[in-house]
Amino acid sequence: MTAKSALPALNVAALIAVLLIGWQILFEVAGTQAMTPPLETFRYLAELLTTEAFWGHIGETGRAFFVALALAVLLGLGIGFLLGAQRFAREVFEPILIAFYSIPKITLYPIILLAFGLGLPAKIAFGTIHGIVPVALFTITAVRNVNPILLKTARVFRLSPAKLVGSVLLPAALPEIFTGIRIGFALTLIGTLLGEMFGSQRGLGYLLMTAIGLQNIRLIMAVTLLIVLFAASVSTLLIVIDHRLHNRAS
Repeated sequence: MTAKSALPALNVAALIAVLLIGWQILFEVAGTQAMTPPLETFRYLAELLTTEAFWGHIGETGRAFFVALALAVLLGLGIGFLLGAQRFAREVFEPILIAFYSIPKITLYPIILLAFGLGLPAKIAFGTIHGIVPVALFTITAVRNVNPILLKTARVFRLSPAKLVGSVLLPAALPEIFTGIRIGFALTLIGTLLGEMFGSQRGLGYLLMTAIGLQNIRLIMAVTLLIVLFAASVSTLLIVIDHRLHNRAS
């Protein structure tokens, strides 16, 4: 391994070390009534991961999140390609999407509960409405900015709409679309956890809300650590892929 190739790993290691040191310093200042130290939090999380009940909560959150993310991506891509290719539809509906994106989604949760009731469907719906708009907006912009020469060539070859999307629009717009998916991932995760916190009896969000009510600092820190580790790991991977797609397109 060369010094240049080892630099990113060293930077990550240094960042982790700084975060852990900062966490320990915050604990020394705040005390046990506000948080737990890093080593104890990791140890308690390891203990929780050996229990079947905790894995049940992880599985519940995982099912809701991945279904919500799949729906957000598929629906967002469909809306984005449709509005990106149709100028009139884009001018009418894009401002509506932007306005919807600016609404605090928590205000819509009572409507979600009335429509879907408590349980998995409500969590999926709440996660989906968080992630769908950024995917759609980035796809609209990406399709709109596709090189016109590619579209003219597709018309010359009389490509069907399906082949136009699969062979021309998607490959050309993929870098920007993937950026939207990356942002949609984070927002969908937030929406799913919020849905569990306010309208569920299972899942990590429910477990976190219960721990807050009971002032169980150890459980709060352990569940938060697990969520942060998952979100940070996947987000880092998505950022790396995103950069590679943009570099390849440039």
